[in-house]
Amino acid sequence: MSVVVPFFIPHLGCPHRCVFCDQEKVAGSTGGLPSPDELVARVAQYAEKARGRELEAAFYGGTFTALPRPDQERLLCPLQPLLAAGTLNSLRVSTRPDAVDDDTASFLKEHGVDTVELGVQSMDAEVLGLSGRGHDAADVEAAVAALKKAGIAVGIQLMPGLPGDSPALSLDSLARVLALSPSFLRIYPTLVISGTELSRMYLAGSYTPLSLPQAVNLCKDMLVAANRESVQVIRMGLQPTAELEAPGVVLAGPYHPAFRQLVESELRFDQMSRLLSDVPRGSRVSFVVPRGKTSDLVGQKRENLSRVSRLFAAEVVAVREDSSLAPGSLLLEWEGRSMSIGL
Repeated sequence: MSVVVPFFIPHLGCPHRCVFCDQEKVAGSTGGLPSPDELVARVAQYAEKARGRELEAAFYGGTFTALPRPDQERLLCPLQPLLAAGTLNSLRVSTRPDAVDDDTASFLKEHGVDTVELGVQSMDAEVLGLSGRGHDAADVEAAVAALKKAGIAVGIQLMPGLPGDSPALSLDSLARVLALSPSFLRIYPTLVISGTELSRMYLAGSYTPLSLPQAVNLCKDMLVAANRESVQVIRMGLQPTAELEAPGVVLAGPYHPAFRQLVESELRFDQMSRLLSDVPRGSRVSFVVPRGKTSDLVGQKRENLSRVSRLFAAEVVAVREDSSLAPGSLLLEWEGRSMSIGL
């Protein structure tokens, strides 16, 4: 796994201010463009700690490709010698779908950009309009095509729970995105951040965010759908930061510092329930999970074990790990017999 060298450029280049957005609070960074010396110094700092792992410089926050071209060059050009020397191995930028065309994609490729993350958020026209995004699904399709033509990997960000959204619409957006064969996804359930237009809508009673259980169940279904198409979801839920967790910043919405684990645990509970439905009530059972997945199965505060005990009167006598099990699979053992299940 590569080490990411992050650079945050909040709001820079953004032609719109979406109703949900406050990049300073979400990304935990403010300020303008880093200087060439700052770029090189940060890469050197991370290289010292990388211990032989590859380094990827990533520009997060603003709309990178909507910056004036000289500013894009100011950010990318100082990194070119580091790429040539092998000190830095790859570059990643984030941008909007309507800020990418063939010329833009070619420019990025020529400057060593390997991956572009597109802030798609939704593929539904009404949801995009109510959220102030300023782009449509056709822009997404065109951007993905241009980037792939240039040989650049494409990641897509989705935000279930935006104004006008519903679980059905979120799943439809996901299906349309998966049809474009992205390299990976990020899924960020919508939060109400203080000072945003969405916070005013929320306080006025015109917007209701997803509850935490609703978001967990929806994202569980989204994760299963992505896994079935072999598209990795590299993040679910916003990264906890001091700014985001400060009192009064998140007014409402499904924020949890371990949101991904809640989703994975709910998915494991579904698997446990499906297996236990074929086992006599009151059985003493053991579960076998892939390596590193015990905490997902057990659940926070061992809640999953308590739930299966209540629902199936089952006694879970052991949970063990097996590195030979496929990711997402689960094995149930009882009375010398076993059953397995996948996603």
